[in-house]
Amino acid sequence: MLAILGFLMIVVFMYLIMSKRLSAFNALTIVPVVFALIGGFTDLGPMMLSGLEKIAPTAIMIIFAILYFGVLIDTGFFDPLVLKILKMVGGDPLKIVLGTAVLSLIVALDGDGTITYLIVVTAFLPLYERLGMNKLILACIPALAMGIMNLTPWGGPAVQATAAVNVDIIEMLMPIIPSMVAGGIWVLGVAYFLGRSERKRIGVANIHGDFNEEIAATLDIGMDSSIKRPKLFWFNLVLTILIMSALIMGLLPLPALFMLGFAIVMIVNYPNLQDQKDRLHAHSGNILTVVSMIFAAGVFSGIIEGTGIVKAIADILIAIIPDSLGPRLTVIVALISMPFTFFMANAPFYFGIIPIMAETAAHFGIRSIEIGQASLLGQPLHLLSPLQGSIYVLVGLLGIDIGDHIRFSAKFAIGTALVMTIVGVLFGVLSI
Repeated sequence: MLAILGFLMIVVFMYLIMSKRLSAFNALTIVPVVFALIGGFTDLGPMMLSGLEKIAPTAIMIIFAILYFGVLIDTGFFDPLVLKILKMVGGDPLKIVLGTAVLSLIVALDGDGTITYLIVVTAFLPLYERLGMNKLILACIPALAMGIMNLTPWGGPAVQATAAVNVDIIEMLMPIIPSMVAGGIWVLGVAYFLGRSERKRIGVANIHGDFNEEIAATLDIGMDSSIKRPKLFWFNLVLTILIMSALIMGLLPLPALFMLGFAIVMIVNYPNLQDQKDRLHAHSGNILTVVSMIFAAGVFSGIIEGTGIVKAIADILIAIIPDSLGPRLTVIVALISMPFTFFMANAPFYFGIIPIMAETAAHFGIRSIEIGQASLLGQPLHLLSPLQGSIYVLVGLLGIDIGDHIRFSAKFAIGTALVMTIVGVLFGVLSI
C-alpha cells in the first residue's frame, strides 16, 4: 500500500511540475505533505525538520557561492580574459570556435548558465556575424561547457543529487573530476571539428587589426561599467585561487569557505556600505529562487524517508530488477539520466527517482553516493532541455530557433555524457 502511495506521489509530483501547474518549490513542499497525510502520517514536523537539517549546510554554501561569483562578475573579473581571447582569435573561424570553448569552460565555473551565455555570446556574436559563421555553433559550445561545469559544488544538479542521497558534496564530486576533465577535452574536440568545418566553408578573413579591440571596448557583458573594478583584478584572481585551493585541500567546510571569501571580496571591491547593499540586492533574486527550492527539497526528502515511502518503492524495484543487472545499476542510472533530465526538470528526477534508485542499489551492495555520481553524468543533455530556463536566454541572444539549437547540439551533448560515463567506468567510479 505504501509503495502504491509512493508511486502515485511521484506521478503527481512530476505531472504538476512538468505541466507547470505548480512551481518546483510548491510541489516539493505540498505534494509529500498531502500524500503523507493520506497515508495516515500526522506527525510530519520531525520528518520535515530532519530533512531541513541535512540540507542546511548545502543551502548556506550555495548562498555565498552565488554571491562570491556574482561579485566577481560585477567587478569585470572576466573582462581581460574576454579581450585576450578576442585578440588571439583574429579572423580564423577555427580559432574563434576554440576561443568560444575556452571562454565558455572558464566562465561556466560559476555554475550559472544565464551569466555564462551572456558573457560568451556578447563577446563573440559580433565576430560570428561579421564573418558569416553559423550561430548554432555559438549556441552549442557554451551549452556543452555548461553541461560539464554545472557539476561544480555550487551548481544546481550537484546540490540536488547530494540532497537526494544525503552525502557530502565534496566527497561525491571529487571522484568524478576525471570525467569532467574528459568532458572538457571532448568539448574542445567538438570545437575543433566545428571550427575546421567553418574554416573550410568560409575561409580565414582578413579583418582590421583593431576590430577585436573595438568589439571589446563596446562589451557591456550585462554589467554597468561603474561597478567594475579593473584595478583589483590581481587581488581577485589570487583570492579565487586561494579559495579553490582551500576547497580542494578541504581546509574549511564549504559554507565557511565561501562565507569568508564573499566577505573579503565584498569589503575590498566595494568598501562603501551602499555599494555592498546594491550588490546584495542585484543577486538576491537568483539566490532566493535557488535556495528556496533547496529547502523545499529538504522537506520532500525528509518526508519520503521518514514515512518509509522510499524503502517501500525500493523493495518493489528490487523484486523486479534481475540480479544480473543489479551490480550495473550505476551505469544504468548514468545512461537513463540523459533522457530523464531532458524530458523532465532536475527536481523530479533527483528527488523523485534517485532516492529510490539509491535504496534499490543498496540491496546489491552499491553505495548511495555512487548512484548520486552516476545521476550527474547525463547533465550535458539536460542543458538542451526546453524545461531549462537558461536555454531561452541563449537562443534569445542569438535570435535562433530553439528546435534548431536542440537538433544541432543534441548529438554532441550525448557524446559528452557518454565520454564522461566511460571515463567514470574506467576510473572505477561507476561499477560494472
